[in-house]
Amino acid sequence: MKYASFLPLSALVALSLIQFLVGQGFIPPGLQILESLETALDQGIYVVIFLIILLESIIYVGFYFPGQFFAVILVVGAKPSVMDVVYLTLAMVFAATLGSIINYFLGKTTKDKQDKESDTKLRHLLLAMIHINSLAFFMFSQGAYNKSFKVVWLAGLLNLPYYLLLIAGTAVLSEQVMSMAENTVLLFSLIGIWLTISIIYDVRKHRMTQAKAS
Repeated sequence: MKYASFLPLSALVALSLIQFLVGQGFIPPGLQILESLETALDQGIYVVIFLIILLESIIYVGFYFPGQFFAVILVVGAKPSVMDVVYLTLAMVFAATLGSIINYFLGKTTKDKQDKESDTKLRHLLLAMIHINSLAFFMFSQGAYNKSFKVVWLAGLLNLPYYLLLIAGTAVLSEQVMSMAENTVLLFSLIGIWLTISIIYDVRKHRMTQAKAS
C-alpha cells in the first residue's frame, strides 16, 4: 500500500456502506443473521461461537457481524461451568487465529513489498488487539508488507488470556459493557482517529520525499 491512509479510508467507506444498507433495509442487521444461525445450530454453542468470532475477525466482514457481543450474550445466557469457559475460550481463540491467517494472506495478495519495516513491535500488536476489527486490519497490513508470519501465532497466544478475561469479566459485570465496544459511533470514532493519524503520516512522508528529490 503506497499510502498509510488507504486502509482506514477503505474501512470508513465499508462501515458507512454497511450502515446505509442496513438502515435502508436492503440487508438485515448482522445480529439478526447471527440469531438465525444460533437457532439453526441449536445446542451447538461451540460451533456457533466459532463461526461468529470467525466472521467478525475477517477484514471488512467484521463491521457487519457484532460477533464478540453476540458471543458474550450466548455465554452469559448459557451460565457456563468452569470447563465450559475453557472450551469456549479455545473456540474463540481458534476462530480469531484462523481469521488472522485469512487476513494475513489477503494482505499478501496485494503484493506490496515497498517500504519494508523492521519486525513487528509487540506494542503495535497489543494496540491492534484493542478490538477484533482493528486486529483484522493489522494482520492484513502485516501480510501486505511481507512481515513474518510469526505475528499470527503470537496474536493467537495473546488471545488466550484476552478471551478468558472477556468471558469471565462480562459474566461478572454485564452484557451492556460489551455493547459499548460494538457501538457504531465508537467504531466511527476509532476509524476517524486512525485515518487522521494516517493522513498526517502520509503528508510528512510526501514532504520528506519531495525534500530528498530537490
